[in-house]
Amino acid sequence: MIATILLRLAVFAATPLLAQLAPPNAEGVTMGHVHLAVRDIDAHKAFWTRMMGGTIVRNGSVEMVAFPGVFILLQQAEQPEPPAGSVVNHFGFVVKDMPGALAKWNANNLKIQPTPNPNEVYVIAPDEIRVEVYGIPDLPVPVQMNHVHFNVADIPGMQAWYATMFGATAGQRACIACLPRKVMIEAGDLPGANLSYSRGVEGLSPTKGRALDHIGFEVRNLEEFVKKLESQGIKLDAPVRQVPNTSIRTAFLTDPWGTHIELTEGLAPVQ
Repeated sequence: MIATILLRLAVFAATPLLAQLAPPNAEGVTMGHVHLAVRDIDAHKAFWTRMMGGTIVRNGSVEMVAFPGVFILLQQAEQPEPPAGSVVNHFGFVVKDMPGALAKWNANNLKIQPTPNPNEVYVIAPDEIRVEVYGIPDLPVPVQMNHVHFNVADIPGMQAWYATMFGATAGQRACIACLPRKVMIEAGDLPGANLSYSRGVEGLSPTKGRALDHIGFEVRNLEEFVKKLESQGIKLDAPVRQVPNTSIRTAFLTDPWGTHIELTEGLAPVQ
């Protein structure tokens, strides 16, 4: 898995940043977006651009914050609950200049949760959204999407489900925050992001309606991909539709543990 991640870092370095998303895997899937339901969209725009280094882009009527490997989509919500307590606990980025990032966050009085690793922290975005960040000095870009972190009781079941449905390569990744001892986290590797599976309890809340409302995968040939899922017993929450005034087609489903998932085709801005 480490060799695969390094290869994809090289792909990002060689790909124009406006392309953003990583090339899809053999199943036609790559990481697409994280969709946040938030009280103050302007506050989030400031956080994701000024503090995290993203860029505002548009696909027709849909505005997004773009990073290599992922888009952040923002939706207005009155009283969203924080992600804590749901099946998706947080998501993570890596940065090239961790000391510089920490200095900027501290200068702007951001809430930061340290870990045993001085090269890794949790930065708290508005609406108590936790963003894990750690430094990779030889990263070929200033900032990049890294992982989505799930908490579930049935780790083998989730790992197998994401491998079967989306082609996420089962493996492990090292827990960066688990110093001084080395701890390996069960995981699934998708282009653009690692899916990390940690031990949780039964009955964690679904993501839908919380500040981290859903995650999104960009797929090749959405209609055919949905047919494949349905042939394996997956029932969509919402059928394939065209988003007005965009090039985006979309469909929704929920995994067996309550993670709301959007499938998109054509999410990236047309260049």
